[in-house]
Amino acid sequence: MAKTTKAKTAKAKAPQTKAAKARPATGKKKPAARDKRPAKRPAATATPLVLEHDMFAVMPGELVTVLDFLRFAVSRFAEAGVVFAHGTTDPIAEAAFLIGEALHLHPDQFEMFATARVTLGEAEVILDLIAARIATRLPAAYLVNKIYMRGVPFYVDERVIVPRSFIGELLDTHFDGGDTSLIGDPAEVERVLDLCTGSGCLAILAARAFPFATIDAVDLSRDALDVAARNVADHQLGDRITLHNGDLFAPLGDTRYDLIITNPPYVDAEGMDNLPDECLAEPAMAFDGGDDGLDIVRRILAEAKDHLTEAGGLLCEIGRGRGLIEAEFPHLPLLWLDSEDSEGEVFWIAAADL
Repeated sequence: MAKTTKAKTAKAKAPQTKAAKARPATGKKKPAARDKRPAKRPAATATPLVLEHDMFAVMPGELVTVLDFLRFAVSRFAEAGVVFAHGTTDPIAEAAFLIGEALHLHPDQFEMFATARVTLGEAEVILDLIAARIATRLPAAYLVNKIYMRGVPFYVDERVIVPRSFIGELLDTHFDGGDTSLIGDPAEVERVLDLCTGSGCLAILAARAFPFATIDAVDLSRDALDVAARNVADHQLGDRITLHNGDLFAPLGDTRYDLIITNPPYVDAEGMDNLPDECLAEPAMAFDGGDDGLDIVRRILAEAKDHLTEAGGLLCEIGRGRGLIEAEFPHLPLLWLDSEDSEGEVFWIAAADL
C-alpha cells in the first residue's frame, strides 16, 4: 500500500510541473530581484601603493591635509639643515610659502585652508618643491619665481637678489602721515628715488605709499632692471616709475627728491666669504659692500644732500653696520628705525642734517 500511495502522489504532481514549463512566452523577462546588500569594495592589493618620488616615499594616508604637508616640509628642512634668509626667517614660514604657491594660495589664505585635503597631483607638486629646496639649496623664491613683500607679489629670478628689505614695512609704519610719521601728508610727496632697486619692489611699494609721486629707480645691473621692468609692467606703474641704468646718482643729473630710499650692498668681506649656499645663488654684486660693508653707503651719504629737496630725507638700510657708521659719522643725527624683524639696521636722516 505504501508504494501505491507514493506512485499516485507523484503522478498527481507531475502534470502541474509540466503545465508550468509549457507556459507560453510573453516576450518579457521577469526582473531580477534587487540586491539590497552594500556593494563589496575591491580587495586591497598585497603591496600598498607608494607616492613615487626621487627623494621621498610617502604612503597613502600619511599626508592628507595642507597642515600635514607643512609639518612634513618643516621636518625635512630641519633634517637637511636648510638656511632661511630670503623673505622667510624660519622653516615654518618657508614651508607655508612653498606649499601655498603649489596650491595657488596667497599667504593670507594659508590658515583658512590648513585642514583642507590635498589631491594626489597637488601632493606631487609640493613634494617636488620640498625636494628641490633641499637638493639645490636655491632660495624658495627662485623655485617659484615669486616673493611677497607686504602681501604684494613680485616676480624674481637669479638675475636679482631675493627682496627682503625692511624698508617696505617702514614705509607703512613711519611714512603714513600719522603722529609718528617722518613726513607730512604722503599725498604731497612728489618725487621719490629708489637707489639699487634690484627687482623694483621698493619702488613699487613707494608708488603705493605715495599715490601722487613719480619714482625714479636706479641699478647698475641691466639684468636686474629687466626684472624690475617686468614687475613695473605687472603692477601697471609704467607711467609713474622710470628705470635708470647707472651707478647711484650718475644717471639722474641734478634732479631732487622728497624722499630717497635705498637698500644698497652692505655685506663685508668676511660675510662674503661665509655666505650660505642659498645666498651664493644670488648676484654677488647685490651683496658686496667692500671690506667693511659700507663702501656704497658712504658714497650715498656723501651725495644724497645734492639730490634732496629742503624738506626731504634719506632712508637707508645698512644691515649690522650701525656701530661703524656712528663711529665714522658722529656728527650725523641718524634716527634708527626698528621693524618687526630688525633692530637698528635702517636709518633716517633729514636733508637739513646731511
